Amino acid sequence: MRERLVVLLRLTIFWLGYMIVARALFLLYNHDLSAQLTFNEMLLTELHGLRMDGSMAGYFLAAAGLLLTFSALYHGRWFPITLNSLTILLLVFSGIIVMVDLELYRHWGFRMNTTPLFYMGSGAMGSIDVRAALKVFAIFVLFTTASGWTYLKWIAPKVRDLHSTTRKSALVLFAVSALFFLPIRGSFTVAPMNTGFVFFHRTKAYANHAAINVIWNFLYSVRGKSSIRYPENFFPKPEAEKLFAGLYPPNDSTKKIFQSDRPNVIFIIIESFTADVIEPLGGRPGIAPRLNQLCREGILFDNFYASGDRTDKGLISILSGYPAQPQTSIIKYPSKTQRLPSLTQSLKELGYRNSFIYGGDVDFANFRSYLTSSGFDHLTTMDDFPDDINESKWGIHDQYIMERSLAELDTTTTPFFKVILTLSSHEPFDVPMERHIPGDDVESMFLNSCYYTDQCIGKFIDEAKKAAWWNNTVIILTADHGHRHPGNKELKDKRRFQIPLLMLGGAIRSDTVIHTIASQTDIANTLLAQLDKPQPDYKFSKNILAHNVVPFAVYYFTDGYGFLLRDKFMVYDNPGNQFLERNQATEEELNVSRAYQQILYSDYNAK
Repeated sequence: MRERLVVLLRLTIFWLGYMIVARALFLLYNHDLSAQLTFNEMLLTELHGLRMDGSMAGYFLAAAGLLLTFSALYHGRWFPITLNSLTILLLVFSGIIVMVDLELYRHWGFRMNTTPLFYMGSGAMGSIDVRAALKVFAIFVLFTTASGWTYLKWIAPKVRDLHSTTRKSALVLFAVSALFFLPIRGSFTVAPMNTGFVFFHRTKAYANHAAINVIWNFLYSVRGKSSIRYPENFFPKPEAEKLFAGLYPPNDSTKKIFQSDRPNVIFIIIESFTADVIEPLGGRPGIAPRLNQLCREGILFDNFYASGDRTDKGLISILSGYPAQPQTSIIKYPSKTQRLPSLTQSLKELGYRNSFIYGGDVDFANFRSYLTSSGFDHLTTMDDFPDDINESKWGIHDQYIMERSLAELDTTTTPFFKVILTLSSHEPFDVPMERHIPGDDVESMFLNSCYYTDQCIGKFIDEAKKAAWWNNTVIILTADHGHRHPGNKELKDKRRFQIPLLMLGGAIRSDTVIHTIASQTDIANTLLAQLDKPQPDYKFSKNILAHNVVPFAVYYFTDGYGFLLRDKFMVYDNPGNQFLERNQATEEELNVSRAYQQILYSDYNAK
């Protein structure tokens, strides 16, 4: 029995050591983010993370303990082969999760879960940087090999030397194995292990994220429900509804900016176009010179924010006026999206012909399901272009999309509603032009792709001004979401979510700047109010140009939200059940932000 307990003890040290080293690798790989932490804070990520490490190791050790128990009664050659094979298999499985998470976190800002599995496919492969993939693969090989070698040298010989023992020993081993239930559960209270257990920092989300055991996080999301049901327990329902209603007072009147009752409407939704690349929004000069110029020709909204952090969330926020969610994307559930309001349908009822053009795979992330159910009559996708111009890993580059859009618009019956979704400024940023922004680092390549897309949009506008339909057309330019670059911003950073909203065209009355704080969800009722058809179905959409508008915006990231009011800003962390930031916000305003999330949760759950 003693020999088996020694094996179990060594396995415990081995697996806990593996988890600790894996977290150290995460901190080292994301060194630019880790630089924001003090040395003590990095040590605290390891210390607080031990609780979840113990939970994850508990699962592995319970399985090993049961094998050791069984071997005490029926010992043979099968046992070392089985235990060694199981351990190596777990090392490979865990190593894959740990290594994928290293690079994934840099882009998505949250620890690995099942979300990336939803985006697997031809489109998802387009965002993979070959150099990053090779680097991560090399780390995987080294880390897994070193871990396997340690096991084979330090533990496997002890396993090989075990002999049969008594039934009493087997009972003791079984009892010891059962004790691993305690670290697995993580507490003696009614609350089982969850990510909130390891959150310790009140302001730095990255420190809390680093404390999470990514293997546990992934497996927990695998076993989770296929359709998330969010809690609705901040306030009693009537109180939450009252606080929420205060954000959307009945509109008394609106500032008219359209010169026509039924202008043509073109949406240009630009991939990843953060405000940080647009000079009039405080961005870097020279990255988007054409958009910088166009900002002086139309109506610029300079306090505008994305609702979420991915294209699928941005599309629904823009076209259905519906906010992003912190743990999932409603586009995954057609049974829910078909109950959303649709700007396409609203305009169709006003006599608009509609179409959607995108150079990528329209089956990516359930795009086709949503676009079809929302009422688009015609979809133009990568399959409608010649193979010889399918040069991007994502699909057709923006210059060809803009050319095709112009050709389609010239033959479309007016009034028309057309949505153009770009893609060239998505990873891996392999745009078909001579490098304008020097540098091979990710940030320089991103900025270079933004310059390319900006040129494509500028050329589109130049040609559109020559078209017969220009004088009766409104073009609405915005982004699907922001981006971590330039500056490699944290996921919770409000600047990461600030994006452009620009309205221009022959049907726009004048050029001006609107300072009202607003978000993607507000586009729907702002547009419909100009057409004298605002709709209460868009319950999360305000008319930005109403005279009694409440200036605010909400953005969601994984397991948290940011809430912006005039001169005030707060960030809430759901797992930690705390505000990471509450800049000048009163308790009443904090409650309003919570009420907004509760109403969103209730509405999502009911769909």
